[in-house]
Parts: sequence; structure tokens; C-alpha cells
Amino acid sequence: MAVHKTSVEAGQPASVEWVDILVPILNVIRKYPNALKIAGVPIAVIALLFLFSMFFGGRVPPNVFVLNMSVGGLPFDDAVAKLEANWTQGTQIPLRADNREWIATPVSLGLLLNAQATIEATEGIGLAGIPFAYRVEPVISIDEVRMRQFLQELSQDIYIAPVNAQYRWHDSVVSGVYGQDGMQLDVEATLHQISQSPLDVLEGEITLVTTVLSSLTNDPDDYLDAATQFVTAPFELTVYDPFADRYLSFTASPETLSTWLEAGESSLVARNDPVFNYIDTLNNSVQSGLPADGYLNVEEVINAINLSLSTESTSAQVLVRFNSTTYEVVAGDTGYRISRKTGIPFFLIDEANPERDLGVLSPGDIINLPSRDVTLPLPVVANKRIIVNLETQSLFAYENGQEVFNWQISSGISEAPTSPGIYQILSHEPIAYGSSYSLCDDTGCGQWELNWFMGIYEVVPGLVNGFHGAVLLPNGTYLGGNNVGVPYTLGCVMSRDDQARQLYEWADHGTIVEIISRDYPPQSELARRAFNL
Repeated sequence: MAVHKTSVEAGQPASVEWVDILVPILNVIRKYPNALKIAGVPIAVIALLFLFSMFFGGRVPPNVFVLNMSVGGLPFDDAVAKLEANWTQGTQIPLRADNREWIATPVSLGLLLNAQATIEATEGIGLAGIPFAYRVEPVISIDEVRMRQFLQELSQDIYIAPVNAQYRWHDSVVSGVYGQDGMQLDVEATLHQISQSPLDVLEGEITLVTTVLSSLTNDPDDYLDAATQFVTAPFELTVYDPFADRYLSFTASPETLSTWLEAGESSLVARNDPVFNYIDTLNNSVQSGLPADGYLNVEEVINAINLSLSTESTSAQVLVRFNSTTYEVVAGDTGYRISRKTGIPFFLIDEANPERDLGVLSPGDIINLPSRDVTLPLPVVANKRIIVNLETQSLFAYENGQEVFNWQISSGISEAPTSPGIYQILSHEPIAYGSSYSLCDDTGCGQWELNWFMGIYEVVPGLVNGFHGAVLLPNGTYLGGNNVGVPYTLGCVMSRDDQARQLYEWADHGTIVEIISRDYPPQSELARRAFNL
């Protein structure tokens, strides 16, 4: 006799097929027809169970919804796939703040759906969805890192800067514009709000938590007269080139000048963006008259304008600043000769070329040069200028364009020459001390005493050349016999002692020093005048 065997995995109960139950029942009904009337209700229930098993085994029960989307009757895997596709592609969440709206997806917002766990939660529902729908809450987790990152990026779009009271030129009159408050997103408060009720977010919208940024000033009338004076004077920006000893002047139309202003807490102040746009235009215009490697520093211009506004002045002065550049080596160049030709100390050129040996150069090589600003580290005294002519061993001093004095000097010998270039007075020392290899013997190195010393440039870090008077040597004699007119020093510029004191007392910290030679021709008109004498 054939035996039908049902394979049962270990640990699993044998499945019962509904046909095994229904066949005996149908045989009884066929033999005893009246039994159908008696057992009608149980049979109907069994029939429904049979149909439910046939059609919904491994499927989501009927009439089940997740996030307002029907998944009833779908095989579990299909339902999971449908949920995931809708979550990543179909679900959109409105975010609102101050009558503005943004749209985000749950994934971008850091809301993560566990579709598998959500569908598994539908098991055991049975026919609870009939006749009315049965809604299953999705299983959601929150990625706070992703949510915070999203909100921080969104905050840039939401941010509205507060606007202080401003001014405009209209119909030949300066008028005021009232200030307005700004707004910014409170990222942490918004993140907390969403984290507390993510399901509410999915069924509606997110009202972003924002804070008000109050303007410092709202009423323009307090400074309307000062604004009118600034615009109608009109304001003038004076630019000084300390290398060429040349001034440039700039102003703008009343329409433009009025946009530069806003009301501050105690005075008018400059607005960054309009001033930046104006200065950027000057820096990029060949008609501005600025040197090819020169530019105006916007921050310095704004600071100068603010200083003028605080004192109700209608002018301001700034320096031309210089970009770093390059130099193309020509025949006969060495690193030290390039230094003398460009007016930049050799060690600074060496620092600007860390991967190049400046002792090995060929024509056509390109050398980096630092900004010329490196030789002028102090605030510039623009109305005083000292000219040293190495060719004629002479010195000239000018104040407000007029010669104050001139005399003969001694510069560095050929083994330690004075470096031409444009520098400034860095320090004052009534008596300074120096030494040289020529003063060294087995017992040590002697010291020089230099009267009325004023530093002007570093030869190497920590070693400064400058102006001085008489130099007392260790043996009690004076360098060069206290004479001038020919090179005697080791790089400094020596004057007779009484003249050195006169220069010492006249020259302020920051006074410009222009040292000229055949290698470094005059840069200013005053130097050209001295060079041609």
C-alpha cells in the first residue's frame, strides 16, 4: 500500500492542510443532507478561513494602510518594497517658517523607515480591516547627525540678516530707510521638536523654530544730517603709495556714496558689501591708476571710512598694498643681485622659494618674490622721506616735499654692501652695539659702539642695518677716522656724529627710507631729484 509522507523540519509543527478538514465534512453532508442546515454557520466560517488562508497566506491582511498607502493583500516582500519606494521617492514633508516653505524628503531629514518591521507588524491583524480600514503605524528611527546636518544647511537659506537703518539718494536729497529685524533657524530646538513626535511630522508639516535677530538701529533720522554731509561734500578716499611717494584720490556718485552708509549705535558706519563692490571695481580697473601689482585692502578701507564717520570727517586715507609677484632670471643674475634689483632683502626671497637653490640660477628661471609690503612693517609716516644715494654717498631728508637737510654719508663696503630698496625707520637707540668677524680673535670678539642708531631693515632675522653716527672701535679709535664720503661700514649708513643726532631726532618711527643705486633706480620723484644731483 502506498503511504503519503509529509516532510517536517525539526522544531516545526506539521502543517495542516485545509483540504484534510474539508473532505470529511463534505462526505458527511453528502450522506446526511440535513446536517448542512444544522452546521451552516460553522461551515461558512470554515469556508472563510479556507479562503483567507488560500488568498492571504504570506500576505498583508486586507484593507491595511501604512502612511495613507494601501498595502493590504500584497505579499510581504512586495509590501516592503512598496513602502521603501514611497518613503524614498514619494513622501514629501513641507517645512514652513515666516510664510516661506521648503520641501524635504524623510531620508534627507534623517527619518529612517524600517519597512520590514512595519510589515511584520501587520501579522495577526486578520480581518480587522474589514469593513473599515486598519492603519498600522510605521516603525521609524531618527538619525540625529543627518537631521542636524540637514537643518544646519537649511539654516543658510532661512537666515535673514537684520538690516540697520540706511540711506538713499533720491531727487538730489539724502533720505532714510528704516531698519528691519532678521531671522535665523534654531537648529537644536527644531531637531528636538521633530524628535519628540516624528509621526505627527509625517502626517502634516514641520513648523520650524526660529528666533528674531533685532537690528541695532531702526530709525535713520538720528544721523540724517551726517549722512547728507558725507554724500554731498562729497567724501574723498585718498590712497598713498609709499614706494612711489604718490597720492591718488577717489570719490563716487551721490547714489553710490549713500549706499555705503547705515546707522550704527553711536554714529554712521560703513556697509561692507557696497564698499567691497566699489573697491573691487577699482582694484580690477586699469584706469584706476593703481600700480600693476598694487591693490586696496577692503578691510583697511572700511576701517578708514568708519574712523572718518566717527569724527564726522569727509575724507580718509589708506595705503596701496602690493601682491606677491615673480621675477624672471636674466644672464648675470645671482640671488643677491636679484635682491639688490628688487629692493627685497635676500633672506626674504630665499624664504619665498623654499625648494629652490638661489645659488644655482639659469636665465629664464622664475623666482617668487614676496609682497613689497614686507619692507614696511610699521605705520607709514607719509610726509617725511629720507633718500640715500649709494653712488654719490649722500643723504637727503625731505618733509612735506621740501628738503630739510643733506650731507655726505658712508655706506657698506663691497664685502658687506648696503642693500638698496625702500624701507622705514624701525627703531631708535642712542647707543647700539655691534661686532664683526674682523673684531674676533682667540680671546673672543670685540664690540663696536654706534651712536644714534636707527634700524631700517633686517639683513637676516635679528641682524639689523641702519643709520648711525660715530662708531667707537674696541681699540678706542673711530671707524673711518670719523670720516664719511666713501664706504666704510659693514652695511649701515654712517653720518658724522652731529648730523646723525640731527637725523635721529627728526626721523619718526615709520619714516620712509629710499636707498637708491645703479641696481635699484629711484622710485619716487624726490629720489629722482636726489639721484640727478
